[in-house]
Amino acid sequence: MANPGSPHPEFLRRAISLATQNVETCAGGPFAAVVVREGGIVAEGVNTVTANCDPTAHAEVNAIRTACKALFTFSLAGCELYTSCQPCPMCLAACYWARLDAVYYGSSAADAARAGFDDAFLYEEFGKEQSSRTLPVQQLLAGEAWASLAAWIASAGKVRY
Repeated sequence: MANPGSPHPEFLRRAISLATQNVETCAGGPFAAVVVREGGIVAEGVNTVTANCDPTAHAEVNAIRTACKALFTFSLAGCELYTSCQPCPMCLAACYWARLDAVYYGSSAADAARAGFDDAFLYEEFGKEQSSRTLPVQQLLAGEAWASLAAWIASAGKVRY
């Protein structure tokens, strides 16, 4: 990742404003994010988990998806994300996968927990051995599943990401 420039509070203020509007219009949770490139907003996203019946529709993920579509790319290298609240583990992972240069946030994870959005259990789960986690996860058909990966390795037309 590139070294980010200086943060610009006006973009975080925009995310905070969008988050507040999202609550006031009953559209979703109190979260919003904006993706910025070269000093301008490329995309905005708000939390639409309940509105879309989609547990992955967090503000950061929505903003990343919109930015990628707007820029016709799966890499947001050269972009920064401003989000009203510290990203949850899913959103932070999405930020890494999107190759963002930096993430700036307003409220902390502790603030979100005070409001009823506590992600601490996820961090605890990830620290446990797979067999000790509350969600059972089991590998099946490893040999058959390898065929997809072998096809990828052999593909001349693959686009690495």
